[in-house]
Amino acid sequence: MVEKEAGALRDVPRQWRVTASETPFEGAKTSVRTDRVVMPDGSVAARDYQVHPGSVAVLALDEQDRVLVISQYRHPVRHKLWEIPAGLLDVPGENPLSAARRELYEEAHVKAEDWRVLTDVYTSPGGSDEAVRVFLARGLSDADGERFEVSDEEADMEVARVPLAQLVRGVLAGDLHNNCLAIGVLALTAARTEGGLDALRPAEAPWPARPFRA
Repeated sequence: MVEKEAGALRDVPRQWRVTASETPFEGAKTSVRTDRVVMPDGSVAARDYQVHPGSVAVLALDEQDRVLVISQYRHPVRHKLWEIPAGLLDVPGENPLSAARRELYEEAHVKAEDWRVLTDVYTSPGGSDEAVRVFLARGLSDADGERFEVSDEEADMEVARVPLAQLVRGVLAGDLHNNCLAIGVLALTAARTEGGLDALRPAEAPWPARPFRA
């Protein structure tokens, strides 16, 4: 076992050689790719994974320390989950802050004055290349204009504001399962003890996983 000094732990970009690649399935937003990858011992193994455009999520925190959450049906897991607003990067190279503002407006009809990057994650790196940037949004107020017209699963969506501490308890108790919500509320709690929220990265900090033009 190799010990690492404090502050020396960092994920490193690396790409093993791919001898062949095919896409057996293509959907509306994502696809499945099969790569034949050369292993360290020289053998070649097939690796199947979801190709994903990337996503953004928004932890919107109000002045009463409540988080804006939505409840939405998710068919693959047969659950209606409490989540934070989130959505796909619809256009390659899209500015993630613009996408986050859009999702907060469309799903909750809310705007925010202060934006920070809370954390960047790969949601399931063993089976998908999806990367998510989770933003912290503060200075909340109602958005202008008419509400966005929703459809499909979003037509059944509920919106609430829940105390941060209650959400943390729900995550730790195993009652709340959405990954962006769990990551967001736990990262926010940790950030308050590690330099404070104003020490978080700016909203348009570089994102190597999904490069964009500011």
